[in-house]
Amino acid sequence: MASHSRNGSHNDHRPAQPSGLRQTYSALNGSHGENGDNSEFGDAFSPPASPDPAAQAALSYSLASESTPLIQNRPSSSGNGRRNSVHPAHPGLCSHGTFSPRPSSPTMTTTDDDSDTAGSGTHIPVLDDAISTIVGHDDWKKWLKRRIRTKKMGHSSMLAEQAGFQDTTLMYMAYYIPCLNWMGQYKWSYLRGDLVAAITVASFYLPMALSLASNLAHVPAIHGLYAFAVNPLIYALLGSCPQMVVGPEAAGSLLVGTVIKGSVDSGDNQEENDLIHAQLCGVITGLAGATVFIAGLARLGFLDSVLSRPFLRGFISAIGFVIAVDQLIPELGLSELANETGASHGSPADKIEFIVRNAGKAHGLTFAVAGISFLFIMICRELKKRLQPRFPSVAYVPDRFFVVVVSAILCWHLDWESQGVEILGEVKAANGNLFAVHWPFKLDNMAHIRTAMSTSFLIALLGFFESSVAAKSLGTSETMQGIQLSANRELIALGVANLVGGCFMAVPAFGGYGRSKVNKSTGGKSPMSSIFLSIIALFSILFLLPYFYYLPKPVLSSMISVVAWSLIEEAPHDIGFFLRIRGWAELGLMAIIFLATMFYSLTLGMALGVGVSMLLVIKHSTRPRIQILGRIPGTNRFENAESDNSSLEFVEGCLIVKIPEPLTFANTGELKSRLRRLELYGTSKAHPALPRLRPHDSNRNVIFDIHGVISMDGSGTQVLEEIVRNYHDRGVRVFFSRGPTRRDHPVWRLMVSSGIVELVGGESHFVNDVEEALRLTEYEESLSGEVSRPSES
Repeated sequence: MASHSRNGSHNDHRPAQPSGLRQTYSALNGSHGENGDNSEFGDAFSPPASPDPAAQAALSYSLASESTPLIQNRPSSSGNGRRNSVHPAHPGLCSHGTFSPRPSSPTMTTTDDDSDTAGSGTHIPVLDDAISTIVGHDDWKKWLKRRIRTKKMGHSSMLAEQAGFQDTTLMYMAYYIPCLNWMGQYKWSYLRGDLVAAITVASFYLPMALSLASNLAHVPAIHGLYAFAVNPLIYALLGSCPQMVVGPEAAGSLLVGTVIKGSVDSGDNQEENDLIHAQLCGVITGLAGATVFIAGLARLGFLDSVLSRPFLRGFISAIGFVIAVDQLIPELGLSELANETGASHGSPADKIEFIVRNAGKAHGLTFAVAGISFLFIMICRELKKRLQPRFPSVAYVPDRFFVVVVSAILCWHLDWESQGVEILGEVKAANGNLFAVHWPFKLDNMAHIRTAMSTSFLIALLGFFESSVAAKSLGTSETMQGIQLSANRELIALGVANLVGGCFMAVPAFGGYGRSKVNKSTGGKSPMSSIFLSIIALFSILFLLPYFYYLPKPVLSSMISVVAWSLIEEAPHDIGFFLRIRGWAELGLMAIIFLATMFYSLTLGMALGVGVSMLLVIKHSTRPRIQILGRIPGTNRFENAESDNSSLEFVEGCLIVKIPEPLTFANTGELKSRLRRLELYGTSKAHPALPRLRPHDSNRNVIFDIHGVISMDGSGTQVLEEIVRNYHDRGVRVFFSRGPTRRDHPVWRLMVSSGIVELVGGESHFVNDVEEALRLTEYEESLSGEVSRPSES
């Protein structure tokens, strides 16, 4: 009997007539042999009869375009300007098909890391000379090359060598430090657009930063400006999305405010102690930055896919609702009364009750200023949305800057302060010194660190996700070539930016889609727009702080209310969509987050949402997806027997199981019980309370289709070995079809070392397809004297 191993398969998949449609080539470093002759192939690969001259001319033209190596040492052309159709494996015109003689693959050569090659150093002559002068020798180039080299980089070097160019240290450094890439590509023609975009973004969002810091984060307003002075600069140097602008966000600022309010409520500091509030803000920002930075080093960029869309929509809508309720109190002029009654530290439901009960005590002028500012900004926002497709320059109109300037002038001229309207007042640093550095991880801050740990994690998670959404929406820049978006590098860039921002006690800052879209639509083409934004923020801190004195707080509150509206306005669309598709689980998750936030706290809503989302992810990943297969009548094809196709046939005496996914510790926990259910009932949908439906004799042979098992870990291998051993002890034959074809494949090595191959009876029980396994079961049953009954549907 011929061997039933995979190499000795009965199925010969070669076509009867060799194809002339495709040829495959390896990259060449030189000719194959002295004369390019492959005599060992003999006449077995002789082409079919020569075609007539006209057909040969057409064939010659087609092969001229298909038989050219992908990477050539030097191009050749014929006299008529068309490439010659010369096969790289033998001389002359080639008309072989799929089984044409092949040239040998080039030898992959590696460069000794200890040699001083042209690829060492930074390839910036001035920088190389300076470093060599400082250290006194050139050995640092070898040291640098060894330190930054990885296995993937080594393989890339070989690919680059085949392609005819040499990779350099600077090429890899520019990948991890993108400013080394885009600075070399920057053109003076980009300067005007970047500068205009920075001025536009600054006019919109610098007043917003003051408002977020003072009204939501409950820290001195200048700490909102610090976030725009520091973070965009750091991100411009390290970020992988050239047009994204980082800055303070409403959600992060609100979470900072909850920690500061909680600290006040617990008696750890006083309500008016701005310095402690600023230090606590710096600790929160530093912890959020450290969390994101460590996640980037650990390559956890895939986490942006963990949180579901319903969770984010529910949480963001809850944040919008909380912000809107919070801002109603200062917009009505009830801030002092809320502080006296304690309502300012209550839940959103408590604040709504307070507003309804004290609406008659609202301050008329304050409410009028806030209401008119809110309506003006909303009208301008809607007009821009409608007019921008026809008049793109409408995006340049700084409506919020106009509101800030006009309201400040009116407040000064009409003396609103004496009429009871709250103003921003003197904007100054909490400790009296601009840009005072305060390391957030000092031992003196340990009490703050314990308080801020959980909230910092939530800020980091939410900020990274929002940045990821913004970066993916913006995509890569058309002007800056070679900068590829990477979630892991985004984590590192955002982490470093917030670590530095934490040292200046800035509020947390992450990427925002709205802000970045304004930057892109107003001419921003490169990260220079973020650097210009940082310069403008720095200029404002140094020279413009006195002009913020008369800025009315109701105007700042109205600007934040516009942000709250934008967070809530997308919720009806998502709710309508999930209602239409009957997505009750998604609607339930959104409702849980919203209600927990409204009646208790934002932190509880976030914690519940993250917990439920993680449970759903774990449930999805741990559920085995094994299938029982049935034969399509009249064919050798097999499909899932639990599908709607009721005409599938079951092979008597055989249980055919498909495992369509890698086997890991996560999804093998229930593999035994699911497989047992298939043995007993022929379907995984049957309730385990039912008595046995399939007779014992139906499971004499078990065939595993493992085409989807592209990897296994130790736990998955152990579970599979226990399953196979159990079948072996019960006298059940086990076969594997469509497994790994290479004997050096990790899955095959695990099956050999775990003893699975030996338990099933050797390599002969590993075959190419299910049909071959069925023939093998018939053969082994005939040898053992068993009778295989015909198949039944």
